[in-house]
Amino acid sequence: MRLRSWRGRAVRALRRTAVRLRTRRGRRLAVQGVMVACVLALAPATWMHTVADARVRTTADVPAQQVAVVFGAGLWEGKPSPYLANRLRTAAELYRDKKVKVVLVTGDNSRVEYDEPDAMRTYLVAHGVPDSRIVSDFAGFDTWDSCVRARKIFGVERAVLVSQGFHIRRAIALCRAAGIDAYGVGVEAVHEATWYYGGTREVFAAGKAALDALFKPDPRFLGPKEPGVESALAASAR
Repeated sequence: MRLRSWRGRAVRALRRTAVRLRTRRGRRLAVQGVMVACVLALAPATWMHTVADARVRTTADVPAQQVAVVFGAGLWEGKPSPYLANRLRTAAELYRDKKVKVVLVTGDNSRVEYDEPDAMRTYLVAHGVPDSRIVSDFAGFDTWDSCVRARKIFGVERAVLVSQGFHIRRAIALCRAAGIDAYGVGVEAVHEATWYYGGTREVFAAGKAALDALFKPDPRFLGPKEPGVESALAASAR
């Protein structure tokens, strides 16, 4: 009986809504409601672009910083995916051009058989970055976690962030919210299905990013401070 009663109320409510929408005032209110919903949906993306647009640079014009932060982007059979390989290739270029002294690789190592940071380290070493200049963050489970851990655990205050163009603004906005003076290099990528998926995903991810920046939750795993970046920078100065 309760289910029937609930269904009856729902049907009556839908009928009342339909009647209202047939009036001029009802249609106007409906249009206004849709407009408000659109504004609210786009507000996080607008904030993200406002905060980050001026800080997106190329490898040629990005300001030199001591640390580059490379975000994980998946492994294929234990090796960096093409998107991640492009990020790492760009970080190696920044190192060779003396734009950065140390590379912090941050990714997912939540299970034994999946180790993004070690795969990233192996790739960088093969492309000319000394092992002693690479620092691994094994608990960079998402962009916010990576930014907070870079600041709180590894002591990074200024950095060049490296990611694809569709993600770099969110990375900059979140790292700045976490207390890092960040610039970003948006890596070029072929505009295929993965690129379009990533771009679409960013529209929705902007909402979570805005909430993270506002409420500043702790990452999934914080842990004690690590001296890796400080030690690597000290070694680079010798």
